[in-house]
Amino acid sequence: MLKITFLGAGSTMFAQRLLGDCFLTPALRESHIALYDIDPARLRESYRVMASLNETMNKGRARITAHLGVGQRRGALRGARYVINAVQIGGLEAIRNDFEIPKRYGLLQTVGDTLGIGGIFRALRTIPVVLDFARDMADVCPEAWLLNYTNPMAMVTGAVLHGPYPVRCVGLCHSVQGCVRGLLLRLGMIDDVHEEIPITHIANADPGRRLQWTIAGINHQAWLLEARDHGRDLYPEIKRRAFRMNREALRPGAPKHDNMVRFEIMRHFGYYVTESSHHAAEYMSYWLKARFPHLVETFNIPVDSYLKRIAHADELWKRQVAETLSGRHRPKYRSHEYGSYILEAMETDVAVRIHGNVLNRGFIPNLPARAIVEVPCLVDRNGVAGVVVGDLPEICAAINRASINVQLLTIEAALTRKRETVYHAAYVDPHTSSELTLDQIRALCDELFEAHRKWLPRMT
Repeated sequence: MLKITFLGAGSTMFAQRLLGDCFLTPALRESHIALYDIDPARLRESYRVMASLNETMNKGRARITAHLGVGQRRGALRGARYVINAVQIGGLEAIRNDFEIPKRYGLLQTVGDTLGIGGIFRALRTIPVVLDFARDMADVCPEAWLLNYTNPMAMVTGAVLHGPYPVRCVGLCHSVQGCVRGLLLRLGMIDDVHEEIPITHIANADPGRRLQWTIAGINHQAWLLEARDHGRDLYPEIKRRAFRMNREALRPGAPKHDNMVRFEIMRHFGYYVTESSHHAAEYMSYWLKARFPHLVETFNIPVDSYLKRIAHADELWKRQVAETLSGRHRPKYRSHEYGSYILEAMETDVAVRIHGNVLNRGFIPNLPARAIVEVPCLVDRNGVAGVVVGDLPEICAAINRASINVQLLTIEAALTRKRETVYHAAYVDPHTSSELTLDQIRALCDELFEAHRKWLPRMT
């Protein structure tokens, strides 16, 4: 029986989406689903949700088991063919530290889960746990694929691929799938259709069109390099409409929209970035400026957005669990998450094209070879194979390299447990270094080390 292990099953709604997709996939319906978490209440509810969906969506064809705590982790992993990682280490307390301590230094963040000082410390507390997963996988399911959904994506995936355990791993996000469709919908260049459409045709959302696009870069900072309709270059019209939308939104008293930062990045650098404006705003040094506080309002930047959202997570979780158990929520279509499509392709040998986060084996030559890049990948029974994209436009590569510097230093710090290397990662972070002095950055890191002490390994 095919075994799929879900690490971090307390993330009930994410587990429901990914594993519900498996119930809707004939090749995966009769699987053993092993749910693992360290929170007994969350695990219990996740088990109830998945058992309910298995009965209502899947006629009870899957086997669902629950595994609590570190002592049961190897049992959850033993014999697995696929392992899905969606853990969050430290919960709300750690996230508050990530935001509130930097804010005392005048450093604002929006999400803090990928780059910046928040992303660095999120990585430091997450990577040791994921490496423990990798160690156990190497022992009890050495042929399994690890599908990592945990942020900071590039740092966590990179730590596994650069780490001491020979685990096959791909990092997965969902910022690429809907990028082109979302952009063209926003600009009025295609009509809306049902949101659940086949993953292999995710860009071809408007009947009668043949959209072609190329996206590559790094996670949360990949670039729309081209977009065509029947061979016609769509970029001139995309830019014309996007720049007009921003001009109108920048007029005094005009309503704002939530894509202003991305459109402004495209205006100055020439290319549209895949991830949302509230993410993109904290990956560069131009938007969250203490000297120019008006930029937050001008460009509609939601400071502390993730902290505000996570504060209501328990309430949302309880409501969604209740809706699922009552039968009010029952997915009818596979979501746009890549997970089930990857598993299906490996099981059936019917290839699918995804965008994955993989080690840069020449896929983007003008980015470092040790970087984790987000590129097109082909998936079949042989696994996940990245596709050569070629050089990025030099400005796109330059922006990516600034982020990659932080990622590689943070990975090195996590693997070597060298405190000094954490300082180095923070020193070169684009946003942090543009706002604080070296001494301030070091002091900030020291405060965060103390605040995160219970989740961090000893660093020398």
